[in-house]
This record gives sequence, C-alpha cells and structure tokens, in this order.
Amino acid sequence: MNKERILLFILAAIQVTHIVDFMIIMPLGPQLMRLLEISPQQFALMVSSYTFSAGVVGFLFAFVADRFDRKKVLLVAYLCFVAGTFSCGFANTYHFLLAARIFTGAFGGVMNALVYSIIADAFPFERRASAMGVVMAAFSFAAAIGVPFGLFLASHFNWHFPFHVLGATGIFIAAGIYFYIPALRDHIGIKEADKRIFDFLLNIGRTPNLLKALFFMFLLVMGQFSVVPFISPYMVSNMGVSEKDLTYIYLFGGGATFFTSQWIGRLSDKYGKPKLFTIIAFLSLIPLWLVTNMQENPLWMVLVIAVLFFVFISGRTVPGMTMITSAVEPQHRGSFMSVNSAVQQFSSAFAALIGGAIVSTDLNGKLINYQYAGYLAVAATLLSIFIGSRLKAIQ
Repeated sequence: MNKERILLFILAAIQVTHIVDFMIIMPLGPQLMRLLEISPQQFALMVSSYTFSAGVVGFLFAFVADRFDRKKVLLVAYLCFVAGTFSCGFANTYHFLLAARIFTGAFGGVMNALVYSIIADAFPFERRASAMGVVMAAFSFAAAIGVPFGLFLASHFNWHFPFHVLGATGIFIAAGIYFYIPALRDHIGIKEADKRIFDFLLNIGRTPNLLKALFFMFLLVMGQFSVVPFISPYMVSNMGVSEKDLTYIYLFGGGATFFTSQWIGRLSDKYGKPKLFTIIAFLSLIPLWLVTNMQENPLWMVLVIAVLFFVFISGRTVPGMTMITSAVEPQHRGSFMSVNSAVQQFSSAFAALIGGAIVSTDLNGKLINYQYAGYLAVAATLLSIFIGSRLKAIQ
C-alpha cells in the first residue's frame, strides 16, 4: 500500500469514528430516555449540543488553524475526541453525558475541518475529487455498518458499550496518525510574516468567491437536513415500513454510496467538478421529491428510492466539497475550512429546525406537510447549482 493510500485510509477511518459517534446517539434515544429518565426535550438538547459545540469550536479554531503543522493538530484533536468518546461510555447521569457530548463534539468539528484541509494540501487539484470520494465514502460505511453494529452492541450489552468500542478503535487510529501521516507545514511557510489570520477572516466578508463558497455550503446542507431527520419516522408512519426494516434502508443505501462516492470522485476529476455537481444535483431532485411525497408502497420500491436518495444526495457532495476546498489559497485553507465546517454545523441545525417547524403530525400519528420540507430542499438544491456555477477554483 503506497503512502497516499495509507493517508486516505487513515483520514477515512477518522471520519468513520467521528460520524458513528455523532449518529449513534440518535437511535439510542429510547434507551437513554428510559434509563436516564429524561424527557424528549432533554434528549433533543443532548443531540443538538454535539453539533452546536462543533460549530462554535470549529469557528474559533479558524483563528489558529494555519499556524501549526496539520498533523500535530490533528493528532491532539483526535486524542481529545477519543477521550470524549470514552467519557460518553462512562457517563451514568444525564448531565455527565451532556457534558461529554459537548466536549466530544468540539473536537469532532476541528477534525472535520482538518481532514478536508489535509486532502486539499496533499492531493493536486487534478486528483483531489477522487481522494475526496474515498474519504467521503466513510459516511456510507458509518451509516451502513457502523451504526447498525453499534446498535447490535447496545442491544446485546448496554448503551455504554458502543462508545467503549469506538474509543478503543480510536486509539489504533491515533497510532496511525502518529506513524503514517506526514508532517504538513508548507502552508505555514507561504504565509507572510506579518499577516494575521484575523485579517484573513475579516477579508472573507470582502471576498466574493469565499462568500459564495460559504453560501454554497449552506445551501448543500439545507438541501439535505431539512428532509433527512424525518425520513425514518415518515417511512414508518406514512409509508408502512416497519422499524425492523429501517435497518435494510441504511444498510443498502449506505452500502451503495460506499462505492458510488468513489466512482463519482473519479468522474469529477475526469470531466470537471462543477459539471458533475450540476448533473448529480439535478438527478438528486428526483429522489428528494419521491421520498417526501410517497405513501405506502412495497418494501422493494421503498428500498430502491432510498438507495437513489443516498447515492445522489451524498454523490453531489463529493464534487461540491472539492469545489469549496479549491476556492481558497493553500496558506489560508485550514482557517477557511474551519469557518466552512462551522457554517456546515450551524446550517444543519438550522435546516433541522426549519424542517421541524414545517412538519407536524395528525390525529393518527402520521406526518403531514413533509412534502413542503422536500420543496424547500429542492429550492435550496437549485440555488446551489446556480451559486456553484459561479465559484472560482484557485486550487
């Protein structure tokens, strides 16, 4: 295995543990609410605290992101993330677990920005989307394998156990960071000695290309998270899917994107990132509309639609993220990606909030108005195509 493959494997492993850590808390909700004797509102606060913490710390990290060797910062952030994950596993009260989620989310946000910065630093523009596709396949793996496996451990042992296993896995990944990721300092030497990062952050507001990139990120997330949080309850209450069969949706959907993300990355490098983004974003409108408007159907049809949703929604993000990383100079990439990560976290929370305000339940327990959340996602997607076509690649 060559050095580039090892680097991608480690970065993908980092993302898998980060994504599983974020996602696993949601399906554990029934156990946590029962065992910790907490209300749905307290549980919602615990879920959102992770994202909010990631957004705040990700933004603050932007002030120092480009001053240090990316490898060293990644190693420190990941070790703190592992410590936070173990803390979640040892929590025995609601407030202990809430504090552990805030701490873990803080370093999860930092890692997310660092991973994309390292890809942009280590891979030339011509091969960057392929590398991005490999790392973004981590989301698919986490959804298809990581979360179901975590639920299996929780059901056979207890809710603490998935966090212990995830933390132990993180120790091996931290060793991989230390031994196999090279030092990444070139961005430090490029920066002018008297150039302060605060000046750059202020200049973001005066740089149209960077503002477009951040708005592009906001629209990408809005085009997903106004719909995604309600897919499972809508399929159960409106489409007749059993809770047991939801596992197959994540298994097949996540499994398909594990392969298609890498394929889309290679196509993006070959034919152009903006072109592939536009094509896939338009195609994603079909499953977006279907998922939010369908009623009861055979399971096989639901699975087909779910797979299409996973493939195209995640697929458009591969060239989209590559376009964002290419919109800023290398010496400022870490800081900008930290700001971008904060925008991503805050916009996901905002999108879920808007979606929650739109969707409600009727007297029979079915979700209503979900189609309007879908229309919002469609509108955000169309606007993202327009903004993306005007992004300039600096490389």
